[in-house]
Amino acid sequence: MTDLDLAAETARHDDPDGRGRPALDLLIWDAPNIDMTLSTVIGARPTAETRPRFDAIAAWFVQGAGGVGPGGGAAPDAPEVEACVFANIPPVVGSLQRWVEALRSFGYAVFARPKQQPDDDIDQAMLDHIDVRRHSHRLRRLVVFSGDGRNFAEPLEALARLGTQVTVVAFSEVAGYAISSELLEFIDIEDVPGAFAVPLDRVRLDALPADGAWLRPTRSLRDFVTSYVRRNG
Repeated sequence: MTDLDLAAETARHDDPDGRGRPALDLLIWDAPNIDMTLSTVIGARPTAETRPRFDAIAAWFVQGAGGVGPGGGAAPDAPEVEACVFANIPPVVGSLQRWVEALRSFGYAVFARPKQQPDDDIDQAMLDHIDVRRHSHRLRRLVVFSGDGRNFAEPLEALARLGTQVTVVAFSEVAGYAISSELLEFIDIEDVPGAFAVPLDRVRLDALPADGAWLRPTRSLRDFVTSYVRRNG
């Protein structure tokens, strides 16, 4: 049993209704899912310019929890804040070491697990941490950056029913579970102020101009037909 587990177990028995626990706003970042869906919506491998800016996202999250007071500390009556990034680490680390250290310098905790098999995932680790925090604190607000409805829809809606304000932040193209939910708030990640250094090259059907828009092909017609003929003979 870890220290977090022990704290949660103690809180569960000593304060079952949560009134004596400190209020907490918690951010959970599903790095594998956000990376994959970013590549999907822009149709290319992300670059430094098209990757999310974690410093701006941290500022947005803390402001949503009450911001900072005149002296730079927490505003009066503001809840505690915690932001956690969950990442699978491949055998060849590359630049991920610098990325992890940058996250930590911005105030994020990082849960890093080795990716040993192609289907290795960290969804359960995220759900476990949410559950630990639900028992060690009074979970006031939960912000989940993930488009993974298969694993998150049911537990997040259950938390919302218990009174936690639950917000899903992801790309609208792949977050139907949150957009259609009557219990979850949804924010497109590109609508978080400063989340990206430049506008992403993507098609947002939820933000079309009134006069309509031409959506250019992401692949030339001739290239597609060439590959089609090769596949089908």
